[in-house]
Amino acid sequence: MASKPILLRFESKNGQFRLTVDPSVEFPSLLPQILDKLPKDADSRSIVLSNKRSGGQDRLLSSLGGVSIQRVGLSHGDQLFIKYSEQPPMNGHSTGLSSSQSQAQNSSKRLNGRPISPTVDIPVIPPPQTSTTATIKNPWEIVQQSPLDNRLDKQDGKIPRRLDQKMCRHGPKGMCDYCMPLEPYSADYLAEKKIKHLSFHSYLRKINSATNKPELKSSYMPPLSEPYYRVKQNCPSGHPPWPEGICTKCQPSAITLQAQSFRMVDHVEFASSDLINSLLDYWRKSGDQRVGFLYGHYEEYTEVPLGIKAVVEAIYEVPQLDEPDGCTLHDWENESDVNEIARLCGLQKVGVIFTDLTDAGTGDGRVICRRHIDSYYLSSLEIAFSARLQAQNPKPTKWSDTGRFGSNFVTCVVSGDNDGGIAISAFQVSNTAVEMVRADIVEPSADPAVMLVQDEDEETSNRSRYIPEVFYRRINEYGASVQENAKPSFPVEYLLVTLTHGFPASENPMFNTSQFTIENRHAIGESQELRAVAARLGVTANKIDANGSIKSISDFHLLCFIHGMGILSKDATQDEETLLCRVARSHDLAEGFELLNTPGWATLLAILQESGERPPKRPSPSSTDDILAKRFKGASLG
Repeated sequence: MASKPILLRFESKNGQFRLTVDPSVEFPSLLPQILDKLPKDADSRSIVLSNKRSGGQDRLLSSLGGVSIQRVGLSHGDQLFIKYSEQPPMNGHSTGLSSSQSQAQNSSKRLNGRPISPTVDIPVIPPPQTSTTATIKNPWEIVQQSPLDNRLDKQDGKIPRRLDQKMCRHGPKGMCDYCMPLEPYSADYLAEKKIKHLSFHSYLRKINSATNKPELKSSYMPPLSEPYYRVKQNCPSGHPPWPEGICTKCQPSAITLQAQSFRMVDHVEFASSDLINSLLDYWRKSGDQRVGFLYGHYEEYTEVPLGIKAVVEAIYEVPQLDEPDGCTLHDWENESDVNEIARLCGLQKVGVIFTDLTDAGTGDGRVICRRHIDSYYLSSLEIAFSARLQAQNPKPTKWSDTGRFGSNFVTCVVSGDNDGGIAISAFQVSNTAVEMVRADIVEPSADPAVMLVQDEDEETSNRSRYIPEVFYRRINEYGASVQENAKPSFPVEYLLVTLTHGFPASENPMFNTSQFTIENRHAIGESQELRAVAARLGVTANKIDANGSIKSISDFHLLCFIHGMGILSKDATQDEETLLCRVARSHDLAEGFELLNTPGWATLLAILQESGERPPKRPSPSSTDDILAKRFKGASLG
């Protein structure tokens, strides 16, 4: 059945007119009728429709393709307002303003309060619009989680309690409210054990119990959803994309900062104290700071309900320029090679570590304490650095509508404590911090204790940036919780999540040696050479120590150097590199002798014999006087 025609009123700067239209037609089809009512010099490409004379929702007529009149809710007698700009004169004479300037003044498209010409090519560097907002249908069937997450998903996580002799009135096989197991997110248990943050899987149980209730027999919904503070693309409202148009459906909501109640990783464990000592050796020899990436694996952490810990087995020091007050990272060209060696050893990149040490000058090894409760723990620049690394290493999970949530990537700092000793601190930044850095909402400040909120009026090449309102709550001088505007800055502790750290009671590291020269230490006169490899493997020009070779290859830095030589094969029939990493990881003598009999290893030993350690020269039987005579034999006294 055909819809009944309606009458629409239009008003422009030249007057008013009426049109009888079919509600089912699309807006661009009205262009010929509208042009008939406008002056001849009206530019058809600049016609804009609005629901108000000023301050309304402005839309380019040409951008409303696919949007019908009845879809936007217009009825008989409604009024629309038309804005347009004139075409430039054809006789070549100027009217005082260029075409682009005239269109810019009359255009309804504005960014930060300034008019934008429709014909100007605006430089836009949008944030990467990847799968952050793309939801996955049935992620629990598609997303591949880590084996650790799958094991923790199967556990109930309940906290057992003993029989209360005072309150329990039942037998040994009974149960009541005073002895029944607690949920892993029990606030009383966390306060008793002084656990500051929920573990990720405890938090997941908590929100899942509130999101999905089996007794309601409703469809299942993934309980996790990552924050998103950027303008959404492909808005269904039909307006031009940002920055030419925006509405309440595509613009981000206001942000209220609060401390994150959970953490993705609960504990960081260093498999050996030699890892930290090797990193500190660089500072002791040069006085400069150092950055390294942590390689290890994740395990269950039993000290926290459903907890996760990162076990660090190696620290790889990337190319960098070190200074007493910081580091500048260079391009890491062999990152994929190092990641491949780590994968063959059953490891992955789990975090980053850096030093912030300054000698106190007391002569007893004490350092200055800069990071404490009255200053900061992570500076705003370091938070932005950690946020980018966490964004590059997302955590896959089947409990999120996008298939990922947060990150297991950790940040460790080696700095001075209150007693002047050297201590380690472990952190993560919140999911809110990661998204605010990704959306270019915040930037580091010269004051390390505060983070700056970007200014919308600031001139920048990123014209597509949208800054929502940011608030945070604090306790004022009267003890009341008040909400403050985060502009221009706010304290960095709203973006931090603290972790615990430590060393195992009995060390059993995967790599039993770390005596090979560490990479990228040319600044202190240490470099990786073939002679150093030969010395570690016990290879000289006269003999080869087979047993020493097997024991010495259990060194992550040595494995990376051998991989860079490209000697060992990677064929499917005989993968010598995989065998090398397996021997370094398991210390199996049987596989070690199998490695010694491979062609690639024989080639490596032959190369090392030619360029490796030379036998020491035989001492001369000559007396000291003869040696001095030979030394001055050719000297001229004249």
